[in-house]
This record gives sequence, C-alpha cells and structure tokens, in this order.
Amino acid sequence: MMILLLIMGMGCVTFLLRLSFISVAGKTSMPQWLQRCLQFVPIAVLMAIIVPDLIYQQHRYQLLNNNERLIAGLVAALVAWKTNNVLLTIGTGMGLLWLLQSL
Repeated sequence: MMILLLIMGMGCVTFLLRLSFISVAGKTSMPQWLQRCLQFVPIAVLMAIIVPDLIYQQHRYQLLNNNERLIAGLVAALVAWKTNNVLLTIGTGMGLLWLLQSL
C-alpha cells in the first residue's frame, strides 16, 4: 500500500509541476533569448541519449577501433545534415550498421 501511495504521490507532483509551467507560459511572455535557447533543448536531449551508445561498447570507450555504430552514426549524421530527410537518414544509418556488422 505504501508503494502505491508513493507512486501516486510522485505522479501528482510531476503532473502539478508540468501544469504550473504550462499555465505560466500562457500568461507571460518569455524573453527572446530564452526562446532561442529553448529551441536547442530537444537536440541536446537527443544527443545525450544517442552519443554514449555510439562510443561506449563492451564496457569501455571505443572511438574508431572496430566501432560499427560510431561509423554508421557519423554517416547518418552527414546524410541528415545534407538532405534533411529523416527516413533517408534512418535507412542509411541502419543499412550501413547492418552491413558493417555482417562483415
């Protein structure tokens, strides 16, 4: 029972915290510099999730020593930068990763 109450309490606190930001954002205007900075939050979060998986394998850091994930990730990043096409980026990255892992 205590665990259930703890989970429900954490859910309520999370909900109220997010609701407070939404309600305040609708009533006030943010400074222009803050709006520009907040545009980069999704990119930073995505990079924080992806980059460690690319360079940390087999319980150690591997930069270019037989690191198929890093090579495929760098090629996918180049394709994303040049084409701005999400499906082509995913297809290129996964295709190259499968090819490198099979060799």
